[in-house]
Amino acid sequence: MDALKKGFSMAKEGVVAAAEKTKAGVEEAAAKTKEGVMYVGTKTKEGVVTSVNTVAQKTTEQANLVSETTVSGANQVSEKAVEGLESMVASTGLVKPVSIQIQEGAVEQPTDAGQ
Repeated sequence: MDALKKGFSMAKEGVVAAAEKTKAGVEEAAAKTKEGVMYVGTKTKEGVVTSVNTVAQKTTEQANLVSETTVSGANQVSEKAVEGLESMVASTGLVKPVSIQIQEGAVEQPTDAGQ
């Protein structure tokens, strides 16, 4: 009988030891899994932040390019309008073409001479 008790006791100790090792193994596996998931999450977050920053930078560059083009186009349109007005005024005889060239770039202030 003592031999059976001793045998069962040894078997019980073996099962307990195996369970403890299994528990420790599961805890270690869970910790490693958590560590891996956190690492992937961090790298994904970094990648998303980098992508968002890149998109924002490219959008800003494109907006600047569009605004520069718009300003350039507006300047060209205004230059052509002024040239057209100068040509029209000169052709009607209101102003001599020489005075238009002299005053080019200068803004004339209206006078009260017409009252």
